[in-house]
Amino acid sequence: MSRSEERAAVGSERPARAGEIDTDYEALRDTAAARLIGRDVLSVSGPDTTDYLQGQCSQEVTALADGDSAEALLLSPQGKVEVYLRLTKLGDQHFLIDTDEGFGAVATARLARFRLRMKVDIEPRDWICVGLRGPGAAEHLLGKPEAVVAAPVAWPGFSGVDLLGPPPPDGLSQWIGDDVVICGPEAWEAARIEAGVPRNGREIGEGTIAAEVGLVDRTVSFTKGCFTGQELVARLDARGSKVARRLSGVVFDGPAGPAETLVGGSVLTADEAHEVGRLSSVAWSPGLGAHVALAVLHRRVTPPAAVVVRWTDDDGTRTVPAESRPLPLVG
Repeated sequence: MSRSEERAAVGSERPARAGEIDTDYEALRDTAAARLIGRDVLSVSGPDTTDYLQGQCSQEVTALADGDSAEALLLSPQGKVEVYLRLTKLGDQHFLIDTDEGFGAVATARLARFRLRMKVDIEPRDWICVGLRGPGAAEHLLGKPEAVVAAPVAWPGFSGVDLLGPPPPDGLSQWIGDDVVICGPEAWEAARIEAGVPRNGREIGEGTIAAEVGLVDRTVSFTKGCFTGQELVARLDARGSKVARRLSGVVFDGPAGPAETLVGGSVLTADEAHEVGRLSSVAWSPGLGAHVALAVLHRRVTPPAAVVVRWTDDDGTRTVPAESRPLPLVG
């Protein structure tokens, strides 16, 4: 089966049908749903790999046992997030990095920049990632072939596992049960937003600080030795992670247009006197019965608080009342 066929097989290109979003969302919450996730995968190996990654990643690398996974950051020397990724130890001096689609090259360039004389090889892998979410996710795994990495995922309210490996020649029935619900993009995105999980290129952009997007606890070790960009992270942590902006949820109080037209819309204070942020991700949430969004908001707004969302579409400039809320939006 080709990679394009694999994507179609797990709903990557499947358009939503009436009622389908509700069914997918219910499976994510109550049973299990699967979806092919766009992830770039890198193999990092060589005699200096462990020491090198220990000095570059924000996470404790040397403590990982074979098969263990941990989320981590690659930071600039100034402490700004360059890539949010997951690190998996495959064996002695051999690690796997996976990150949001389109950011594998960014991670490769960032690692190569500081490699100098270290004996480390970084190679892309033509692998796929199938995500399973929901309380019944483990029941839908059909064993784990040796070539497949199973990385636990802890999204608030939507925990599960990601399976990474070469596309199976006989289809995904080798990995997951035939009765698993295949999730479309709309419900999956709603779950990510409700869980408050940021993405590279969306909530994480040029100049983002880890504390702004809630990634410090998930990705940073304060007991390891020095790593590139550590100074800013440590200084902010010592000051209680007080930052000028913070990732928040936004729940619409009224009808709006298609989610894709809302991305980039302005979030204003309730009196519309100040813009406090912009929507980076938007989806319809069947659970909350409203559009939900993520936005990095200025501290002028302290969730929960009334706000106004303003955007422009084919009908001109529109506004709708909304509420900024702490993350996660659901438990």
